Formats: sequence, structure tokens, C-alpha cells
Amino acid sequence: MKPILEVKGLTMDFGGLRALDHVDLDVRNGEIVALIGPNGAGKTTFFNCITGIHPPTKGDMLISPPDKKQKKINRLKPNHVTESGLARTFQNIRLFPNMTVLENVMIGRHCRCSSGILGAIFRNRATVKEEKNIVADSYMILEKIGLTEYVNELAMNLPYGAQRRLEIARAMATDPFILLLDEPAAGMNPQETSELDDLIVKIRDDEKISILLIEHDMKLVMSLSDRIFVMDYGKKIAEGEPVEIKNNPAVIKAYLGEDTDA
Repeated sequence: MKPILEVKGLTMDFGGLRALDHVDLDVRNGEIVALIGPNGAGKTTFFNCITGIHPPTKGDMLISPPDKKQKKINRLKPNHVTESGLARTFQNIRLFPNMTVLENVMIGRHCRCSSGILGAIFRNRATVKEEKNIVADSYMILEKIGLTEYVNELAMNLPYGAQRRLEIARAMATDPFILLLDEPAAGMNPQETSELDDLIVKIRDDEKISILLIEHDMKLVMSLSDRIFVMDYGKKIAEGEPVEIKNNPAVIKAYLGEDTDA
């Protein structure tokens, strides 16, 4: 199957420090793929490169959206990467705390708007209709994520797990074909993590959105992932299905520790 995201030889230098060293990774349609490794392995830098935050030193990043031609996203600005169909969440929650839950999702939806500045000023019929559609679409996403009870609540007042889900809802509002989740279970309790597990599978199955996630919760990774890529010191040291990764000596040494049930 042809990858919908293909990264070839991705290299990122920060001065004399090589954070990524010729990393290859791909995601296929309908997959949940995990990127794991110790702290400082380069995982978030990898996400920052493919989402336009850091222009890589070397390498190619190619996307093949459904029913569209393959496209290189090297050096695209973050908003153009999002418009191309890649949406992400962040390790540290980045909501608009003084805006409501609905408004946070609506902001994500605006990247699919056609009304410009003149439409916003003169409020023509097309603009008013589009704004109503944004509200309806955003509410529908909150229904899918299970956050309608908080629709008019300020984001800063949500429980921690709900804030995590709101970030995912805002990313989904951009209509991605790939969703990049940077440590979505960080700080969650076991119940919240279990609910997140179910949510990620639901997004993949019901919304037909492929998932690439960074995560330290090995139980979550092993239960969710179709394939796993492992990094250490900026290099890819392994890739394969969960059972292969769990029993890979290099992975055990670098990340999982001696207890393969961790």
C-alpha cells in the first residue's frame, strides 16, 4: 500500500547538534503508527519538522492525500501544512484558555473558510451562512469527542483529560487526513488513558483519519499501534509491529528496559 505520509532521510541540525539523523518513516492509510524513544531522542523535533515549525537540514517529506497527487511539504509554513491535511496536538496543552470550548474548535475550523476580510466586514449572505456552518460543524465534532456538556465552558475550566480531548477536537476541525498526537496521554490517570485509547481508535475507524502518535505509555502504544518506529539519539533504531518491537534487543536496551512487559 502506498504511504500517505513518507519521510525520507530527515535530518535536523541545531548548530553543532544533530537532533535528527537521516530518519525514514511512513504512515499508510487507516493506520495508527507510534513513534517512541527515550526523552531527547528527537521525537518532537520530528513532529516539528513535518508540521513546518522547523525547516529540516536535509530530507524529503511527502504526503499523498486521498484522491490527490503526491505533494512535497518541505519548507511549507505551519498553516499551509495544516491546510494540506496534517493536524497536530502538542505535548504541552495549547488551548485558548479564555475562550469557550466551542470557540476553540471553531478556530480550527476557520482554516477551511472561504470568506475573506471583506466578507467579515460587510457580513454578506454567504459569510453569514458559512459562519452558521462553522458553528454546526464544530458542535458536531464536540459530539464525536464527547465534550458537548462543556460547549459553553471556558477551556481553562475543563478537567485535564477534557482539555486533552479538546485539543484533539480542534485539530480534527481542520479536516485532516493524518492526525499527529504528541504525548496525548501525558498526565492522564488510568481511566482517562483508557478513554483516550477508545477515542483514538474511534477517530481512525469512524472518521477515516490515520494517526501518528508520540507516546511514553507503553501499554497504550502496544494496544493501539499497527506499527511502531523507535528512535534513540536522533536515529531510527527499529520499526515493526508491536510484538516485534517488544522483543527487539536494541529497543529493550534503549527504551523499554529489561522488563519487556513494561
